[in-house]
Amino acid sequence: MTRSQLTLAGTGFAKYTKVTRLGQFLAEMNRVVPWRDLCARIEPVYPKAGNGRPLAGLERMLRMYFLQHWFNLSDPAVNEALYDSPTMRAFVGIDLGRESAPDETTVCKFCHLLEQHGLGRVLFDAVTEHLRTPGVMVSTGTIVDATIIAAPPSTKIRPISTTAMSRLGCCTARNGARGAIRRTRGKPPVLSVCAPHARDFTHRRATTPELHATNRWKSRIRARVEHPIGVIRRVFGFTKVCYRRLAKNRHRLEVAAALVNLFILRKRMLRLREA
Repeated sequence: MTRSQLTLAGTGFAKYTKVTRLGQFLAEMNRVVPWRDLCARIEPVYPKAGNGRPLAGLERMLRMYFLQHWFNLSDPAVNEALYDSPTMRAFVGIDLGRESAPDETTVCKFCHLLEQHGLGRVLFDAVTEHLRTPGVMVSTGTIVDATIIAAPPSTKIRPISTTAMSRLGCCTARNGARGAIRRTRGKPPVLSVCAPHARDFTHRRATTPELHATNRWKSRIRARVEHPIGVIRRVFGFTKVCYRRLAKNRHRLEVAAALVNLFILRKRMLRLREA
């Protein structure tokens, strides 16, 4: 047999297989994402089949859109990834023996559709309701310049708030500062005005065992807020904004935040389903 000849493994009949991290991750997300509910939120504005270019299925496009967020893929990159990765094709539901993957133009139009109708916030709210259904508690917090602004317990989840860097998060701080414990030492001046009751959790140089212990205590508190940020930056690769307009970046952040909540709580939700 020459090297150019295909074996049965190349045609899908592999003798040796392994569940990869990618396959495990997509299998878990496939189970925890409320596909039916999310598609129902988008369906009223999704173009109906008729004249013109045939449309791809709504759930299929949503799955491709989430792949873009999870793996930081551009429109052309997600199209190429579907041709390269059988695991991603299986997740989206594409059989290359019968059809081709949606091209980058189709993906781009779907992204614009979600942005134009403000569906980023809609998807975030839908995911929040889904997480409340099985009894999973979703809490919120705000961190600005290592200053944590804790709101009193409430049944209402605060929406995502994004501002330009020139505003320094002042409005966000003002909205979340009620009921927090006052500690003004070391806070930036703008936060002292906008959020006088915020708590300063900036780490200090640990010159004594007491300061070292204090920093460790602060780290445990800060981790609750910084963990979602770490997932967005380190796992999803969302380290820089891709658009010039604030509205477009806000939309992407809203969708990313919804997916982060599902990512962080996926193990707990799977255990609840198996119980």
